[in-house]
Amino acid sequence: MYKDILLPIDLGHDSSWEKALPVALGLCQAFGARLHIMTVIPDFGMSIVGSFFPKDFEKDTLKGAETQLHEFVREQVPEGIEVQHIVAHGTVYEEVLATQKKIGADLIVMGSHRPELADYLLGPNAARVVRHADCSVLVVRGNERLRPGQKIRYERGS
Repeated sequence: MYKDILLPIDLGHDSSWEKALPVALGLCQAFGARLHIMTVIPDFGMSIVGSFFPKDFEKDTLKGAETQLHEFVREQVPEGIEVQHIVAHGTVYEEVLATQKKIGADLIVMGSHRPELADYLLGPNAARVVRHADCSVLVVRGNERLRPGQKIRYERGS
């Protein structure tokens, strides 16, 4: 059913992945899908803001994010699941949507919001991705967290 699953995460906020990652892993195991884990480094927005940072700050930040993402995958993703690491730079929802098209993902799995946005059903990035994605989007909410190693049951014909 699914061949390529995109999981956008924020490496600085465990809440962006701690519920969504087990669901994505379960789906990958159930369908033999490839997992594309991405993180987005926000841009500065205005070029004048960038002038306040050291010369190679952007390049060093992207390289650091790539290192962190590889470490994250090593620690959190079991062997046997094919993973692609993606580090993007720009506006979060725009980069998620562009990456989905580029890799041909047929499902995006993402957390609903960070805890500090508790008054909202969906965070602003998740809401925009849901509205504009060319594929199905599974937004993982609430306390329905899977335990490590717990499998998602899938029955054909359901």
